[in-house]
Amino acid sequence: MRRTLALVRKEIAVLFGSPLAYVALTLVVVVTALIFFDHLRVYNQILFLYATTTMGGFESDTVPDYINLRDTVFFPVMETLGLTLLGVIPLVTMRVFSEERARGTDDLLLATRLSATQIVAGKFLVTYGFVVLMMAASFVYPAMAVSQGGVGAQHLLSVFVGLLLHALAVASIGLVCSACTQSQLIAAISGFAVAFVLWDFSWASGFVSEGLHAALDALSLHPRYGAFAEGVLTAGNVVYFVALGATAFALTRFSYVWRRVAG
Repeated sequence: MRRTLALVRKEIAVLFGSPLAYVALTLVVVVTALIFFDHLRVYNQILFLYATTTMGGFESDTVPDYINLRDTVFFPVMETLGLTLLGVIPLVTMRVFSEERARGTDDLLLATRLSATQIVAGKFLVTYGFVVLMMAASFVYPAMAVSQGGVGAQHLLSVFVGLLLHALAVASIGLVCSACTQSQLIAAISGFAVAFVLWDFSWASGFVSEGLHAALDALSLHPRYGAFAEGVLTAGNVVYFVALGATAFALTRFSYVWRRVAG
């Protein structure tokens, strides 16, 4: 246990010793804020058009139900943020395994007598912790939109859980890619590519059979993530993300062990 904690402290020091972590954290927060305020500006303009008598004689109480803070601001922000995370999180995960492999310092971990499971678990734990911090910071503005729009705490919790699970899923994919190569660039590109492909398979509906399309849709990130954004918290969607993380952990451990044996 003591050796595992030492590994966790070492990974935290390496993570926050790199400016890339701060860049990624700042980028997500800033992009979320810019997206949020841009949609809020558009929402206020729409309300102004409906409330101004010189623009067709509409009264403020005749604004259509579909023009609300949740649908006009919150959902578009979450959709864009979900796509943004596909590109940002692999920048954080790309170095976790590949950097040590490129430098040959991963052999030093053998001297600690830590098992492959403990090493992989420690790296996953630190990466997941940073992702939680990133999501908590980026969720400030969407949370403001939800609270001001009259959406309940249960909906807010569902949305945050969905955002967090989506981010952890992307991080899991990135960690697998990092464990399979010693190039950080390849790890980042492949992490983004795999996550992007898994994001949505709706485009394949016109090229494959209905059965295959249904299977692909069941593997997609977007339908699960979108369900959380709608305030629907189901066990099936949670199990999907947990299973994805567990599969990624198993693949990462296999790659790490295989590299030890092959090396």
